[in-house]
Amino acid sequence: MRRNGNCACDAIRPIYISMAQADSYTQTERTKRATHWLAEGGLRPTRQRVVLASLLVGDGKNRHVTAESLYALAMGRGEKVALATVYNTLRAFCGAGLMREITVDGTKSYFDTRTDDHPHFFWEDAMRLTDAPAEELEISRLPEIPEGAEVASVDVVIRLRKV
Repeated sequence: MRRNGNCACDAIRPIYISMAQADSYTQTERTKRATHWLAEGGLRPTRQRVVLASLLVGDGKNRHVTAESLYALAMGRGEKVALATVYNTLRAFCGAGLMREITVDGTKSYFDTRTDDHPHFFWEDAMRLTDAPAEELEISRLPEIPEGAEVASVDVVIRLRKV
């Protein structure tokens, strides 16, 4: 089972591609990669999970999506899937350790296929989340942790706007 970046596919850098670029991968290649990814998380490969997983990782690239953007991509490909199913499936992927949910402002969730700890840039003007260089981030100290608790993770989102 894939947890905390222990998969070779985590070394893949995130990129944003058009549907035309994604189509350069055969459907068989995308489906095979998606099915393998689901198996790493211990998830049953239902039709809808395979469809959404192939859009997320079928080309071997990491990406950040919202439920709405993944739904739009699926609909653009002629896939029959409800927006509620996309939300539920993304949450199942997160629960299986295949993705991480990044919440911005407590109102907007982005889903990241890269599961290791790393910071993000949130581009306010474009409402887009991208990876920030982890090697340049230095956290020198955390507040004292309350008794009976431990740090599960530290999420860093750096908000940017164009000047």
